[in-house]
Amino acid sequence: MVTSLLEHPKTQKKLQINYRRNQDQDQTAAIDTATRQFDYEDCRHEYWNPEEFSLLYGTPLWEQASASQRLVLNHLYWVAYYAQIISAEIATIYFNQTSAAGLYALPDFRLVCDTLDLESAQERSHINAFQVIGAQTEQALFGDRLFSYPMRGPFTETMLFPNSNWLQTHWKKLQLQYFGLISANNAFLACQYFTVRGLRTLNGKLVQHQLSQYYQKHAEPDNAPIPSKISYYHFLDESFHFNSSTVISQDVIHCLNKPTKLEAFVANLGIRGCQQDHYHFSAAINGIFWYDPALYETVYRLLRSSIFNMDDVAAKNMMQQCFTTESDGLHRSFQTHQEAMASYRAYIAKLDYVWPSNHEMTVMSGNSIKQYLQRQQRSWAKFSQRLPSELKSNYQPVLQG
Repeated sequence: MVTSLLEHPKTQKKLQINYRRNQDQDQTAAIDTATRQFDYEDCRHEYWNPEEFSLLYGTPLWEQASASQRLVLNHLYWVAYYAQIISAEIATIYFNQTSAAGLYALPDFRLVCDTLDLESAQERSHINAFQVIGAQTEQALFGDRLFSYPMRGPFTETMLFPNSNWLQTHWKKLQLQYFGLISANNAFLACQYFTVRGLRTLNGKLVQHQLSQYYQKHAEPDNAPIPSKISYYHFLDESFHFNSSTVISQDVIHCLNKPTKLEAFVANLGIRGCQQDHYHFSAAINGIFWYDPALYETVYRLLRSSIFNMDDVAAKNMMQQCFTTESDGLHRSFQTHQEAMASYRAYIAKLDYVWPSNHEMTVMSGNSIKQYLQRQQRSWAKFSQRLPSELKSNYQPVLQG
């Protein structure tokens, strides 16, 4: 029997405290102001993240890079990381609303819906900031996009560099559309969406806390580079969003009827989908579970640009070293993958409708450094035979003086 939130005072109090504090500490105005003030020229001579959060950190490219090239790799980590966050937050805005719709008809659930409305408004501010800075940075460096992109819809593949093909991408699009439809009319699935959102946010929470440290530890916070300020403001907002996910998926859900077999099946498919999305880890970018063979072309373009000025042979030789051999960067990314997996297990440990394979994260746990290297060696053999003209690398970058 569905009960009122008023009959669950502890859960209601958790929601009230989180909502009130998010309102009081809303970072939207600070993010919007910082975004308007951003100019890459003002920020290009300083790191934006802790040094270890740089693109291809700990690989042969990083070891051989000059000081100015390392700055660019640090800035590109920020652009690439938050490009992935944009994709996730676009989907979040949509599913916040469909999930709220699934709770409309229930007594006293306005507080949950108001919380989601506030979060969606904050996500729009985040997306705008990441888009503006990403596009301006890549235009200044290359005169073209590498990781940034125009706005996209909520049913596009969330992972920017997945191990996917045309059929899989379109099948996933249909699944997302169908879930939005049924969750808008099903309170359990509306709440369970936040289990998946919580899982997907957990790794981000771990990484974003470290990104926010650059601003927090800056010798002159008022003069810190704007992207580092936005990392900090974003982390503050997302901390409340994570709290919402946890309360809705693990407390509010107990105000509802136990799931039917079909509801539990759909819920477990969502968790399994999260495992599949997070199966891979990347030597190029620690903290995002991209499929590195899908990144080859973008990294090739980076190495052929005026920043590194490599010819075809040199670029491919460097990429082979970075992607097909062990490195400190690869081990760091694998460690983040293992930490994420452990936190996912803990997050869903008390949910009794979850399959054992999801409780144990058996899909994610199937990957390893050995498998990563074998996969890269097979993929590299195919990529390395492609001609420069086939790799879309003939754009004209903006030459830096």
